[in-house]
Amino acid sequence: MKRDLLSFAIWSADQLSEVFTITEQLKSGARPDYKPLDQRGVALVFEQESLRTNVSFQVGIAQLGGHPIFLEQETIGMATRESVHDIGLVLSQYTALIIARTIKHQTCAQLAESSSVPVINALTDLLHPCQILSDAFTLRELGMLAPSTKIVFLGQGNNIANSWLEFAEKVPIHLVLSCPQGYEPHAQILEQARAAGVSRIEFVADPLEAVTGADVLYTDVWPELHGGLDAGRRAQVFRPYQVNKGLLKNARSDCVVMHRLPANRGEEITSEVLDGKQSVVLHQASNRLHSQKGIMAAMLAAAHL
Repeated sequence: MKRDLLSFAIWSADQLSEVFTITEQLKSGARPDYKPLDQRGVALVFEQESLRTNVSFQVGIAQLGGHPIFLEQETIGMATRESVHDIGLVLSQYTALIIARTIKHQTCAQLAESSSVPVINALTDLLHPCQILSDAFTLRELGMLAPSTKIVFLGQGNNIANSWLEFAEKVPIHLVLSCPQGYEPHAQILEQARAAGVSRIEFVADPLEAVTGADVLYTDVWPELHGGLDAGRRAQVFRPYQVNKGLLKNARSDCVVMHRLPANRGEEITSEVLDGKQSVVLHQASNRLHSQKGIMAAMLAAAHL
């Protein structure tokens, strides 16, 4: 049965755990001859720039025996030269998987609706499930993926924050969101995560209060601060949420710092912290390769492809 990864909505905790198990096996080299994509193509449909997602998927596809086919918007003209619906239908005839990094979440959803092969959301304006699975796997490796682990997300309530909330709806963690007023996560996603009652979810506007006793500090890029009439106001609003040495002192002494990258050094995070001993940012980036492979393998197995 085809299973898409647009969000975590149709994924159970056991299925997410299965992804972690496969990821661990592939990373450890326990399955060196496992090639579920042998002689098969995988389409990467990207409307947006990408480094880690693009490279980790392309290398991962090759390591699983497949052939990555990178398709930029300029090449295929999705929704301009050809409809999203038709592109999904056609790519299903050629490839085993479709990996889509689209500007609008609805575009990715439309691809999944028309495609007969699994579709993976590699980032939209609403969600970034692949990143969060990789980050959760990183915490699992560090022995920190537990109901008592206090994960504090600081800054704009964006697609990363939304996907952490969706994850918390399935897997028990202690998630604290600290965002300026007007920049909170998606209201419905937040409500659903709280209603599930799986995780402890808090909203603490004051960043100093939020990070007190934190096991994990997670930040991401802020809204554009250098353009528009209110750029100066936005910069002032977000400045207290910067992850710097002073803020980090309020967390636990063994707290780790996470960032999905790319980072705007000196804005949401300082270089001192990003490159510091408590940063696991490169560990996160490295695990994108292994996690993407685990995701693809689990979806292929579910679809019996």
